[in-house]
Amino acid sequence: MPQPVIDDDTRIKLEAASFRRLLAHLQERVDVPNIDMMNLAGFCRNCLSRWYREAAAEQGIAIADIDARATVYGMPYQDWQVKYQKPANSEQLSRLSKLDPEH
Repeated sequence: MPQPVIDDDTRIKLEAASFRRLLAHLQERVDVPNIDMMNLAGFCRNCLSRWYREAAAEQGIAIADIDARATVYGMPYQDWQVKYQKPANSEQLSRLSKLDPEH
């Protein structure tokens, strides 16, 4: 079946709706640590917040990192860390270091 022709306005609305759904999903799945996301998918909530901030900057909108993270986490990042972040174990850290030596 051929892919439907979608005008730019509709495409942007679909992408925005998908992004909102992704944010809602990540905000619900507090049981999934960022380090596991990085190890399995190559990105995490912090990456997503950085991409959001960078996209805003491309549009001439300055968004502080703390505000971009609150958008992605659904709460201040520090609150999320206290409530949900657990220390990474040695296996998680080892896998991450092989993927991204900067982490």
